[in-house]
Amino acid sequence: MTPERQRPLRADAERNRQLIMRTAERLIARRGPAVTLNEIAREAGVGVGTVYRRFPDLQALIDALFTERFTTFLRLAAAAGQHVDPAQALRQYLLDAAQWRSEDRALDTILAHAGTDTEPIARMRDELGRHVDGLVRAAVTAGAVREDFASADVYAFLHMIGAVADRTHDIAPGAWRRYAEVLLLGFGLQRSPAAHTSAMTEEQIRRTWPEPATRQSADPGRAGRA
Repeated sequence: MTPERQRPLRADAERNRQLIMRTAERLIARRGPAVTLNEIAREAGVGVGTVYRRFPDLQALIDALFTERFTTFLRLAAAAGQHVDPAQALRQYLLDAAQWRSEDRALDTILAHAGTDTEPIARMRDELGRHVDGLVRAAVTAGAVREDFASADVYAFLHMIGAVADRTHDIAPGAWRRYAEVLLLGFGLQRSPAAHTSAMTEEQIRRTWPEPATRQSADPGRAGRA
């Protein structure tokens, strides 16, 4: 077989792989880790055999999604580290990572179920930890943040912003930015002049409240009036 014939096959394989991964993350975001490879294949419109050739089981697929996400976090941390100003470096990573997290509704489930003890993933996790430690250490040394700021605060920040982003995603998609700025001010980082956000309206806040499981459960007097 000539090289000219091989290249389209490799491109098709990568397209199928990306289609499977994007479909999997949508289903995982909606339903958690209870999805099956057969469901992913059906939703993606590809054969079950195509999915199993790329990913022998759901764990392999989740690990691939984890690797993809940590590769992005590593890229963001490395880019932020190019700043000469430690405050700007840390701010850029926190806001870029928060932006990425706000758009990724499957992230928490993927992090919870990835095989983080496997060597490749553990190595990637440790590498990101070194990058984040470096950004935090430089900012603390420069007096850019409160002196007790730690790498653990970075992860807590992303957890908190992720919770806000998930709850407001379909109601006020940019709302997380306002609360990110509040946290950054609390950490001691100065507010960016370009970061102007408005509080959510009362109606938007109301829509973020948890929905009752059924109409009946929302009306405790209903059964007595029936």
